[in-house]
Amino acid sequence: MKIKAIWCLSLLMLIASFATAQIPCGPTITPLPTLFVNWPEFRFDPKHSGCNPNESILSPATVVNLTLKWIYTAGNLVESSPAVSNGVVYVGSDDGNVYALNAGTGALLWNYTTPTDVESSPAVVNGVVYVGSDGGNVYALSASTGALLWKYATGGQVFSSPAVVNGVVYIGSTDGNAYALDASTGGSLWKYTTGDGIGSSPAVANGVVYVGSFGGNVYALNASTGALLWKYATGGSVYDSSPAVATGVAYVGSADGNVYALNAATGALLWKYTTGGGVQSSPAVANGVVYIGSFDNNVYALNASTGTLLWKYATGGIVLSSPAVANGVVYVGSDDGNVYALNANAGTLLWKYATGLYVHSSPTVANGVVYVGSEDDHLYAFGLPH
Repeated sequence: MKIKAIWCLSLLMLIASFATAQIPCGPTITPLPTLFVNWPEFRFDPKHSGCNPNESILSPATVVNLTLKWIYTAGNLVESSPAVSNGVVYVGSDDGNVYALNAGTGALLWNYTTPTDVESSPAVVNGVVYVGSDGGNVYALSASTGALLWKYATGGQVFSSPAVVNGVVYIGSTDGNAYALDASTGGSLWKYTTGDGIGSSPAVANGVVYVGSFGGNVYALNASTGALLWKYATGGSVYDSSPAVATGVAYVGSADGNVYALNAATGALLWKYTTGGGVQSSPAVANGVVYIGSFDNNVYALNASTGTLLWKYATGGIVLSSPAVANGVVYVGSDDGNVYALNANAGTLLWKYATGLYVHSSPTVANGVVYVGSEDDHLYAFGLPH
């Protein structure tokens, strides 16, 4: 009996080690246990890597066979980026609803109606869906039923998407504040006033919150207290672009057309790369490469250490959508209405699908399925044929 108990404990410890392991994104991945099935928040994780390291079904070899699995019709634009958790897709719409859909079929499980647009992207943590609304509220909803658990009123619109870390919800508002809220109660823990609106979504790494503002600054705040650690002034508004943090560097885009790499500890400029247009897309960082879109219609791949251009791919419209990276493939939307799958190493086109209108939503990749919203009022799911 003692031997059996020790064996069970060892098995549990092994499973736990899988669940907590830091696995790099890359084109060659050993398939992992089915514990790894989620894309739970905007940009995948609190650091905003934009990369799912656990995808093994879709690859440069298989993605060419993607087909439409299902479409869900909302009552207005779907600018929100979907989250996937435990077989359910959560997404907001400009019709004022937060939707929970069966990930396999697209069937509606529940919807929660707010009075205004929901452009914010949900975060799903410990059975709770956190999301902002243009009405200025941050909502916490039961992931299983959609029941309201709490809401918190800011003084402005909440385009920003929440990051949830260690029982705290971090989010920005156009009232100029970055907020830290108790994830269980919605109580205010702290707020930091920038003086400019915040549409950028906070990234959280190593006890620091990174967020941009309409005034063009990138802020680093103590995650526990909200105290300012540093700020860096770009040459334009950091309107929608949300920082990504990797290997001690914070990457972010600005309306001045530049992609910035800042020392995450000090805010010192490491490099910047100038695109041909404003940058509201948020960067993804995988395998030493930064992927980001620009108003000049291009998707860029930059060396994360030096900012050197590795490749760029021209779409037919401005790229507000933020790239998602999984198993050697970059997925991104464009204002030409297409969703693209590009080879992460070479930037070559592997697959694309034409929706009915602009694609500002950022793709989510989980379990061999790509989910993305469009301003044609639909949420799309693409997978391999059976």
